[in-house]
Amino acid sequence: MTVYDEVNNLAKAIKDSKEYKEYKTIKDELMKTPELKAKVDEFEKIRYEEQLLAMQGEQQSAEKMKKLQELYEILVQNPNIKEYFEKEVRFNVMIADVNKIIGEAIKDVL
Repeated sequence: MTVYDEVNNLAKAIKDSKEYKEYKTIKDELMKTPELKAKVDEFEKIRYEEQLLAMQGEQQSAEKMKKLQELYEILVQNPNIKEYFEKEVRFNVMIADVNKIIGEAIKDVL
């Protein structure tokens, strides 16, 4: 079996995972409501911008971080958005774990 066969098996296992299925279901449902989608999109945009700054070693905007926190607190009052964020975190943890395992396996050549 080749690496490509294995990675295709991994991709299938990820798509078959509980984390993926639950996250996809709640995300698809949430995105059907334009108002909720707009709020989550705004939050995601600000979060992405701030993560990019952090990764580049630049100073994060205190004003944007405060807005991000306030927006998060408002958003999680909606049970659907709260569940969306919870499922997103679970999925991202799984993907981070997979990346860590792969990284550990090849660290001697990096």
